[in-house]
Amino acid sequence: MQYRTIADTTVSAIGLGAMPLSIEHRPDEQQAIATIHAALDAGVTLIDTADSYHWHAGEAGHNELLIARALARYSGDTSRLLVATKGGRGRPGDGSWTVTATPAHLKRAAEASLKRLGVEAIGLYQLHKPDPAVPWAESVGALRELLDTGTIRAAGISNVTTGQIREAHAILGDGLVSVQNQYSPAVRRSEPELRLSTQLGLAFLPWSPLGGISRSSLDEPSGPTAASTVFHRIAAERGVSPQQIALAWLLTRSPAVIPVPGASRPASIQDSAKAADLELSEAEQVQLEEALPD
Repeated sequence: MQYRTIADTTVSAIGLGAMPLSIEHRPDEQQAIATIHAALDAGVTLIDTADSYHWHAGEAGHNELLIARALARYSGDTSRLLVATKGGRGRPGDGSWTVTATPAHLKRAAEASLKRLGVEAIGLYQLHKPDPAVPWAESVGALRELLDTGTIRAAGISNVTTGQIREAHAILGDGLVSVQNQYSPAVRRSEPELRLSTQLGLAFLPWSPLGGISRSSLDEPSGPTAASTVFHRIAAERGVSPQQIALAWLLTRSPAVIPVPGASRPASIQDSAKAADLELSEAEQVQLEEALPD
């Protein structure tokens, strides 16, 4: 496993996106915990979650509680593990997603996540999405307060623009350590945010990193998934999965990139983790770049 950094914390170059373990069509708990354990066994030291990763109404924090139970049952070393959670979104239980990023809500949500995870302080707490009804500076100010009180050790922001990154950086300073936007072979509209994150020394955590290769649990189909893409062709030549090629390509985009692919089976995260040690040749990188949509 290769490693990268989030501020002064070293983490695996590939993380685990735990959302599929708790939302619609989630696996049973035995399989979910086996998936988390498989990630840890594969060397993954970053798990991405959120209080809104659940299926039914009234089960906020399902994913955080699941992770806490999985870690409690794990016999190996978890001292290097970073669990990153998020607040500011909700799920009424009808399949929709809401946004609430008032300072009061974010502070309550962080305290609740802290208790569910069973930690002294949240390693990385991310504002899940800007709330159009709340001034951005006020939402980010809540993260500042959470840092100052020691509820969280580091802050991140998600689904943001370059302007929002700059404003958050001005408010949080070194407390801001990461940006999490959608980014994949099929969806690259966050190129400016990736460049800025790299310039500012912020980790960039692509969500839905396999768009164009695998379907996202959150979004509309994002591209072809048949064995017709250059990712599939190179994968066949290398004897690996197209998902590994896509993740390896993401790692070439910037040293700031740390993909967090979702998984609901042990085999899925075991396969994804191998991408951290897969080096693409210059010729392969050129072929992939030329085939990407504009």
